[in-house]
Amino acid sequence: MHQFRIPPEQNDLPGAAFPGQVSLGWERWRDAAEKLPDAKTRAFAMELAENPNQSRLMEALFGNSPFLTQAAIKDIPFIYELFIEGPDRVYISVIKALERSCKEGIDENGLAKALRVAKGRMALTIAIADIIGAWSLDKVIKSLSDFAEAALGHAVTHLLLAMENRGAFSLPFAGDPERGSGLIVLALGKLGAGELNYSSDIDLIVLFDPTRIKTERPENLQSAFVRLTKGLVRLFDERTPDGYVFRTDLRLRPDPASTPLAVSVKAAEIYYESLGQNWERAAMIKARQVAGDREAGQAFLKMLRPF
Repeated sequence: MHQFRIPPEQNDLPGAAFPGQVSLGWERWRDAAEKLPDAKTRAFAMELAENPNQSRLMEALFGNSPFLTQAAIKDIPFIYELFIEGPDRVYISVIKALERSCKEGIDENGLAKALRVAKGRMALTIAIADIIGAWSLDKVIKSLSDFAEAALGHAVTHLLLAMENRGAFSLPFAGDPERGSGLIVLALGKLGAGELNYSSDIDLIVLFDPTRIKTERPENLQSAFVRLTKGLVRLFDERTPDGYVFRTDLRLRPDPASTPLAVSVKAAEIYYESLGQNWERAAMIKARQVAGDREAGQAFLKMLRPF
């Protein structure tokens, strides 16, 4: 018998909104478990299915969330880790595993996969901690927001290095590509406020400061940062067999109908000083830098404060 850290006393778990999906979920679970190469994990999966207390938690997933059902069945070894170690330890391990994979020089396809696997595992961890009442609402939304910020940081680091390799610019700090890069990624809306929910889009504004960027081709900076921004959206939005990370929305940038996806800080400053709308003032109250050059971001937000 396994010693579960997920508590078995779960008398107030949500019932299945779709009871027919519960039996289907267990059928798929057992089929997947039988194919597991590790005997210990296979035994855990079968024990979980037969344990009345623990199985109620899985039925809450199977009967309410197709996304979490699919994530759990695809990754039974992770569910094993989650039930044995508990959500607090596993949350940290998912973040660290993503950090390690991003430091190993993986290509864009590898990064896309790592981000999507981490997103599925993070969703399972946070949802289960939420369902069993182990985490407060504040911790749930903070954990979702923190993961989104971490994922953006890893993606931006990868894309900056890729653009440097193409000769678009030179990064001053090899061990910290974001630092001194002149790139500013601001989050607005729920991510800006640190209150993402499970299905939130992330609202971003991507800016760059040419005065902080070392390049031999300054005339190409605009197109380089637009290309970087397109790469960021692709890494997050594109649906692959592993799913997607977050839907991204860039429409809160200055004058989105006529400006490129990445805007220079000077162009943004001119826009907000001369044409900025009241709804943009309200939106900017939640603006928070989530990736890129922190010094450049602080300078821009300080400039923006009177607006």
